[in-house]
Amino acid sequence: MSDQQFTYAAAGVDIDAGERAVTLMKAAVERTNRPEVVGGLGGFAGLFALDVQKYRKPLLASSTDGVGTKIALARLLDRHDTVGIDLVAMVVDDLVACGAEPLFLQDYVACGKVVPERIAAIVTGIAAGCTQAGAALVGGETAEHGDLMDADEYDLAATAVGVVEADAVLGPERVRDGDVVVAMASSGFHSNGYSLVRRVVSAAGLDLHATPTGLDRPLGEELLEPTRIYARDCLALVEELGVGTVHAFAHITGGGLAGNTARVVPEGLRAVLDRSTWALPAAVRLMEEHGVPRSETERAFNCGVGMVAAVAPEHADDAVRLLTGRGVPAWVAGTVSTRGDDDAAPAAELTGTYR
Repeated sequence: MSDQQFTYAAAGVDIDAGERAVTLMKAAVERTNRPEVVGGLGGFAGLFALDVQKYRKPLLASSTDGVGTKIALARLLDRHDTVGIDLVAMVVDDLVACGAEPLFLQDYVACGKVVPERIAAIVTGIAAGCTQAGAALVGGETAEHGDLMDADEYDLAATAVGVVEADAVLGPERVRDGDVVVAMASSGFHSNGYSLVRRVVSAAGLDLHATPTGLDRPLGEELLEPTRIYARDCLALVEELGVGTVHAFAHITGGGLAGNTARVVPEGLRAVLDRSTWALPAAVRLMEEHGVPRSETERAFNCGVGMVAAVAPEHADDAVRLLTGRGVPAWVAGTVSTRGDDDAAPAAELTGTYR
């Protein structure tokens, strides 16, 4: 028998630090509670009492995603209170695309070392995002992987569950010839394209603490701007105008505006979006100035539009008015029409020139 003594902490897992992190984040998590939440932190599973009497024929919807390499910038700038909002946005804005109301979310944090204050900052951001989305944070997991990750490394993932009436599911099946495409402004790059952004920043030697021409704040702050959460605004639009008017939402993530809009365009139709209806964000222009071609920016970045809605044309102005009144800049960006004889035409395309 060896005389050497081994401990879990020496092997890279500090149970005490994990417990302190839970203590620090507890209040923020509890603020996300909805009436349906049963119990609190500390159980082996999150419990949510779905009130089935509220629905005629409910469908549960779920979405899983992460934040990606935006986390590398958070580590570089040592700011960890915003990426949690990004995490929530990535999953709840996917949920609402089918018309589902986000109910609850669970997160997963993998890290090289549990630093309680850093973990608490991350989860406090997640809780803030859940509050914006109206979803409860019913639990999660923090895993310390000291022998796989550096001490300051971490990664995030989450799964959210929502509910939608079976006869109110939104999607390409509802989209019609003549529908108007209403665009909703993004708050920045959101959580996509950061491998390319970071490559440009490194190759061009850009200073994250300096303010480039065209921006009104340091580049690092611009790049860490949290993803806009559209869930409640989209649900309000459906509630106000109805599923007979609001036909589909497309969350603009990896693949860009045309690529994601195409996902809600049915066979035989095409969406045409006019660039001249909005201005290309200065941060995207900065990427282009340092070597990213326009064709690539429009595939990798949202280029200023984080969500679109396909809406019956007679209510387009109502949709824009409602969203703008809720603090989401919105405008009519294009239309849906028959594809015609051109079978090779893309399901969605951009025309015109940015303002």
